[in-house]
Amino acid sequence: MSIPKTIHDYLHVFANELGERIVGTFPALQNAHDPVSPRLASLLRRPFPAQALAAMGVARKWENERSAAVIAECGTGKTIISLAAVHVHSDGRPFTGIVMAPLDFIGRYMADWFDYAICDEAHQLANDTAQGNALGTLAACADRTVILTGTLLGGYADDVYNLLFRLEPGKMVAHGYEWGEPGLRLFAETYGVLEKVTTIEPADNSCSKARVTKQIKRKPGASPHLFSQFLMGLAAFVSLEDISSELPLYTEEVIGVPMDAPLRAAYKALEEEIKNAIKEHRGNHSVVSVGLNALLLYADRPWDIGDLYGYEYNPETERRERFLIAQPESLDQECLYAKEKRLIELVKSELHAGRRCCHVYAVYTQKRDVTRRLESILTREGTQVAVLTSDVPPEKREAWFTRKLQEGVQVTISHPKIIETGMDLLSHPSLIFYQSGYSLHTLRQASRRSWRIGQRQPVRVFYLHYEDTMQAACLRLMGKKLLVSLAMEGKFSRAGLQSLEEDDDMLTAMARELVTEKGVGESADLVWRQLQAQQTKILTPKTVAAAPAQIIEDAMPSAPPVIPAFSVPAVANVLRFGSEPPSDRPARHRQQVESPPEHEQFSLF
Repeated sequence: MSIPKTIHDYLHVFANELGERIVGTFPALQNAHDPVSPRLASLLRRPFPAQALAAMGVARKWENERSAAVIAECGTGKTIISLAAVHVHSDGRPFTGIVMAPLDFIGRYMADWFDYAICDEAHQLANDTAQGNALGTLAACADRTVILTGTLLGGYADDVYNLLFRLEPGKMVAHGYEWGEPGLRLFAETYGVLEKVTTIEPADNSCSKARVTKQIKRKPGASPHLFSQFLMGLAAFVSLEDISSELPLYTEEVIGVPMDAPLRAAYKALEEEIKNAIKEHRGNHSVVSVGLNALLLYADRPWDIGDLYGYEYNPETERRERFLIAQPESLDQECLYAKEKRLIELVKSELHAGRRCCHVYAVYTQKRDVTRRLESILTREGTQVAVLTSDVPPEKREAWFTRKLQEGVQVTISHPKIIETGMDLLSHPSLIFYQSGYSLHTLRQASRRSWRIGQRQPVRVFYLHYEDTMQAACLRLMGKKLLVSLAMEGKFSRAGLQSLEEDDDMLTAMARELVTEKGVGESADLVWRQLQAQQTKILTPKTVAAAPAQIIEDAMPSAPPVIPAFSVPAVANVLRFGSEPPSDRPARHRQQVESPPEHEQFSLF
């Protein structure tokens, strides 16, 4: 065996040994074959084996700690996991639980009143905002706290800094961090990836010195130390693959479409103008943002874009002055372009296969709206279409879908962020990303809206893009970033670790590819197929060989039960919320749990 030359090679070669050492060093609070609490059998809906395992792990974590986390993909049942953990930990005692309340009032007058606090969609509470600080108030006022999220981080280590400080401040302080910008910077230096750029400008004359400027850039990536030291002991990780025996088949397909000749010529001309502008105005963020968004949009809407302008500070006038970036050519709006034709074919194929309804995602919905264009061309083909906009309040969107289905609508269209959270599209087994955007959080959430508990049909997700365009580069880069994000959820892969040192944020990465042509020849479809193969290799459980069985298309792969079936009869007492404790309830004195000594900390390096 050759000696590994890089840390990526080392992790790839010794993955199995490292896994065994991790399990040996950090024994699980609840193993797959450990007995579960009889109280789980008294819930109105019995948890799936993986859900019961996670709930027992959270309950055992609460025996010694105040905070826990459930990091589970969309549709795995984070809510029932948290409620089941409360049901087990309370052990039949009356308890108080907080769902929604004025947090300022709670923080001032109700400290130590609540036994349990459950905070869903915790990734939206990770920033230093009023909502994020509300999580800290809840954690301080409740005796036990659990956070729920399906997307822990978007590829950066410091995405979890504020969450960790709000949940386990004692542990963070013990590791030498303080709340605020200085602590965040130190945390990013320790567990993240930073790039130091030194720029040396030549001297103006022989009497002056060269000017040196230094800039620190944050790059995607996180050290495995972050997982082992903070996340492994805090969270129960559940993926949809863990409950796949209860779900239908899930497939993703990236479809590249060749451009029509006139569109290709106009796009390449615009691409060249934007590339030259980025080179000429190096480091100007307005050029990068305007130019790349124009390239993503122009391929789908090559008309009435207008001149593109950037802004730059002029030290002589001491003002930000506007300059021309590019002048996109306006093409025929009445023409039906190749990607639109492919969308029509795909929708008709899915509906003809007996799939009840399709949902189409598009990210440009305001001034240069693409959703209305898609509605128009699909309606001309005889398809009944409806567009969901942000004008529909979040609490009425589920009713909106129900009403449209009753009206016979076959295709619904929306921005992915509108139904990113809180929506189940069980009636839409086919999801089509006409445009993907470049947010990993949004992409991961929106792509799993249909593959959830209760779905009976196989779920198919399609990603449409024009070949050899910025759309293809965006999908390819997001496939790589997704591996980084999965790594912090316990799903390490060599490709994901290698991508830590390759790219910055999505816009910067796309700009670099545009200027250097680094990604030429690497298709988005290939990267996503590698991603799916890697996930299948890592996540598919190993089963004992059995007798050959007949293969049925779209049949669910069989999986062994994770936890033995419940044998305890159900009891009448079910989970109750809001029960008020006796008035003479004694005050709690919380015990501060010290961080493990240094010699017990596990290191991968």
